[in-house]
Amino acid sequence: MSNKPFTFKQFTIDQDLCAMKIGTDSVLLGAWASTAHRPFSVLDIGSGTGVLSLMLAQRCHAELIDAIEIDDRAYEQCVNNFEQSPWGDRLFCYHASLEEFVEEIDDEYDLIICNPPFYSEDYKTKNNQRDLARFQDAMPFDHLIESASKLLSKEGRFSVVIPFKEEPAFIEQASKFGLYPKRKLHVKGNSSTPVKRALIEFSFEQAQTETQILTIETERHQYTREYIDLTKDFYLKM
Repeated sequence: MSNKPFTFKQFTIDQDLCAMKIGTDSVLLGAWASTAHRPFSVLDIGSGTGVLSLMLAQRCHAELIDAIEIDDRAYEQCVNNFEQSPWGDRLFCYHASLEEFVEEIDDEYDLIICNPPFYSEDYKTKNNQRDLARFQDAMPFDHLIESASKLLSKEGRFSVVIPFKEEPAFIEQASKFGLYPKRKLHVKGNSSTPVKRALIEFSFEQAQTETQILTIETERHQYTREYIDLTKDFYLKM
């Protein structure tokens, strides 16, 4: 993966210090997460480069956008990316684990967003930083869900991207903490491939779930209108 800066339309992300580089999952989640309820406060769990926080700073007028990052180098990079952005006065990154953050912070957030580690298979690389960023045992889903339920405001939204195969178990676990799916986006690479990712927005309200399917490409590097419409405010070439 490239260490080169990733340039969006309104901001640039340095990513040379981060194990996980800018990818489609984060861009989709940052563009899709609902801001229609006009969140005053946003929390980005496991921020990495800070891309989700920056996308939301571009998309909404939230006065408080906090991020949490446990990895030393990723934290340093996130802070630098925040400082060089147009919205540095609204962005703050905590160098902490999610467990530490939940114990110390009394605030509630109107929007919580997370692109969590989710390779739960028994496979590790020799890169400890990448493993920390990528494997579910670094942030187990049940811990993430419980923490989000404690930090989310009554009318808040919790948006996450996970492997499609993990969706039923994730939703069942969320229901144990009073969180229910409000919107879902199922993502597939092209029309002939199976759904690979699930973007899910949870709230404390039990209501009928709105589910949509997004296909990214019609053929290699030929993007669908739906994908372009979702990401065009960010990608330079959209």
